[in-house]
Amino acid sequence: MSPLSNDEFFAKLVELFDSRKGKDHGSIVLTQKRLSYNQALPEPADETVIPDLHPPRPLPILIRVTNAKGKEDRKAKQKIKLSTVVEPDALPAFFERYADVCKLGMASLKPRDRSKRKGKAKKKSKAGAATTA
Repeated sequence: MSPLSNDEFFAKLVELFDSRKGKDHGSIVLTQKRLSYNQALPEPADETVIPDLHPPRPLPILIRVTNAKGKEDRKAKQKIKLSTVVEPDALPAFFERYADVCKLGMASLKPRDRSKRKGKAKKKSKAGAATTA
């Protein structure tokens, strides 16, 4: 799968968030990492400097998004994978738009029900108080 253009990536990301509306469960995984090519880097003169940590020019960023479907859904080809490459000079504008799309998409998601966790915590605190008394 080849990376999408930034505009195509945002269009598909909006579709992915919209497809999650009204669903009871599911995840969307957002990842990013520095894209390093198999470059011939010069040998450092100083042994303490690692060339990969200090590249001669800024490296692009690889952004990935998946819908985190399980094994059965992957076999049924329901897993969605999106990726795009962002050049260093376009990063500020990209992340501004990326944050807006993610905020809008996450605002429509249903919050997790944590009442069970709170109930367990209350039981533990009552049991701890009963044993100390």
